Amino acid sequence: MWSDVPAVPHVSLGRWADVVVVAPASANLLARAAAGMSDDLLTASLLTATGPVIMAPAMHTEMWEHPATRANVATLRSRGVQVIEPAVGRLTGADSGAGRLPEPDDIARLVEDALQPPARDLLGRHVLVSVGGTREDLDPVRFLGNRSSGRQGFAVVERALARGAEVTAVVGTVEVAPPPGARVIAATSAASMRESMLAEQARADVIVMAAAVADFAPERTEAIKIKKVDDRDPDPIRLVRNPDILVELVSHRSAGQVIVGFAAETAASEEELLSLARAKRERKGCDLLVVNDVGGERVFGREDTSVRVLGADGHVLVEASGAKSTAADAVLDEAAKLLPPLPPARG
Repeated sequence: MWSDVPAVPHVSLGRWADVVVVAPASANLLARAAAGMSDDLLTASLLTATGPVIMAPAMHTEMWEHPATRANVATLRSRGVQVIEPAVGRLTGADSGAGRLPEPDDIARLVEDALQPPARDLLGRHVLVSVGGTREDLDPVRFLGNRSSGRQGFAVVERALARGAEVTAVVGTVEVAPPPGARVIAATSAASMRESMLAEQARADVIVMAAAVADFAPERTEAIKIKKVDDRDPDPIRLVRNPDILVELVSHRSAGQVIVGFAAETAASEEELLSLARAKRERKGCDLLVVNDVGGERVFGREDTSVRVLGADGHVLVEASGAKSTAADAVLDEAAKLLPPLPPARG
């Protein structure tokens, strides 16, 4: 730090950098940075950084979940530092859990976003997103499910993070890994997804219900595997309705909260598609409804999509085609327009 005093490296490094990445960021480093300490070259550089700062925590689960660490993370985020959520997996020794350093490719993508930043219009906001499909158990082996891969929901998560939001993702069955930076809650069934979404709702400024939640579940789940009997047909499976999570979220909404629904439809024409979407938006009562035609294997499991975003009056506000990240930004653009201004910062 003092090897070349006239060059003031503890100041010049922070000024020189287009983006500062701390990977790994230990619990000790997070605490020192939150306190504004500058007793070594790294913490001094953080205090003089003029560009984006990204921190990728890595530590044991107990340290990550400790109230002191969570408070330090909240302080850093309130100052604009992007502290991403650690990965879940193998840690030092035989331990495993939340606290693993995210993969280098994932960190690199965040750096790319920082170097070509989108509008940070969601800074200071909390976005709650449901992702993927649900499974409704028939027995210990079989389930009713759907074709959702989770790609569109995770695209919303990734773009919300890039736009400055704190993001919680309630994740069902998916084919791809979540982007780094979001808090992830696993929810396999419609019932568990409902419980998690309602529990997290109060903190959210924007709720995006991107998950493909099963409308029906077996009336009864067998405790043992249903056996095939060669000389007779299987017994009929009676289905019952699952709770409508989107309707419940709308009924419990707080003032200023923006709620976005999704509608995966099959339609013979554009007119029919929009008619179905308008009817669904009216039933659900959400602020925005995102509709796409999923017939002919056009959407599920693919990297591209085509969506229309309908407003509260049923009119199409925007259409977006191409990468699912493009559709995600179109949805977040419209949601951001509906948010009330943030209260002025204290002090």
